[in-house]
Amino acid sequence: MNDHPTARTYNQNHVPRGYTPGRRRVSVYVSWSYPAEAGRHPAELDNRFSTMTEVRRAAWPAYEDPKWSDPLRFQQGIAGGLELFFLGWLLFQRFTAETTGHPVPVYQRVDQAGFRTVLDERVLDDTDTLLVFGLDHMITGQDAEPGEVEALRRFLTREGTCLVLGPHHEVGASDDLAVRDAEYHHHGDPLVPRQQRFARYVRGLMRGLGVPVENRYGLRPAVPERGANTSAPLSVARDLDTRGWLDGVTAFNFHMHLPHYAVTSDGPDVVHVLGRQPIDMSRPPHPFTEAGHTEFNRILWMPPAGWRAGDVLLADSTLFSALFGIDDSLRAFWRNIVSAR
Repeated sequence: MNDHPTARTYNQNHVPRGYTPGRRRVSVYVSWSYPAEAGRHPAELDNRFSTMTEVRRAAWPAYEDPKWSDPLRFQQGIAGGLELFFLGWLLFQRFTAETTGHPVPVYQRVDQAGFRTVLDERVLDDTDTLLVFGLDHMITGQDAEPGEVEALRRFLTREGTCLVLGPHHEVGASDDLAVRDAEYHHHGDPLVPRQQRFARYVRGLMRGLGVPVENRYGLRPAVPERGANTSAPLSVARDLDTRGWLDGVTAFNFHMHLPHYAVTSDGPDVVHVLGRQPIDMSRPPHPFTEAGHTEFNRILWMPPAGWRAGDVLLADSTLFSALFGIDDSLRAFWRNIVSAR
């Protein structure tokens, strides 16, 4: 039996969604250039995604079904690795459509066919909640344009809007190769190179919007028990979470390397750190743990303030992917995001 109730389509433009009181229109914007990422040479060691062949080798035998391993059915190069991201987001898209009654478009800054979509009114006018997944390698040069920053500023002046920024990890920023090697052995993911720096685009948005946060490192979260597909319970600041973003949430799905969202402002109440993730201290040391840290910032919230009538959240794109596991706690987070009033 086919898993999809309707036939899949490709190569068409988005049909704008009408406003429905009480039902949010959610959109996803992926900041990469698909051709730039897929076109990276596999001989390059750093700053690229894995090929599907590398994924199959590292995760063997999880992807040995012909739907993944047959080159006549699924791409075996870097493009195949990129397509796993889209497959992982499908459940979130379906969940959101069922919850809100609206489909969830997924835009790419540059798509497979080379069409470039900047963040402007075509994306924002029929959107109430926008998720920006910062998955562009810095080396591909995806810079946020002044017009895009201004479009997002206008978007956030609209009452009830929500912007979820998800800059991915930054591994190997140091020029010291020994430090890069220590970071690698801490997270332990063979698919992550010694240097993998993401989110040039989202960093530009954050500077332009006055979001005092930086994505740093790729840290290994603790797990409740060996082999678990969820991370250890979050340390949640319930007193700060007056909007209920983490209502019903106790823990998130497990991913081997996650960014620390460092707050770079000393201003009080500018950024609320809602959820901190315990680090797996049994792993080889990381410069961050050697500095005395046992947790990293995982969920941040900037409530409306000043010119901004909308909310800004910081949450990594892995939280919206079924590739890394899904349970009632993660579904509760999804529901809070897509049903926010």
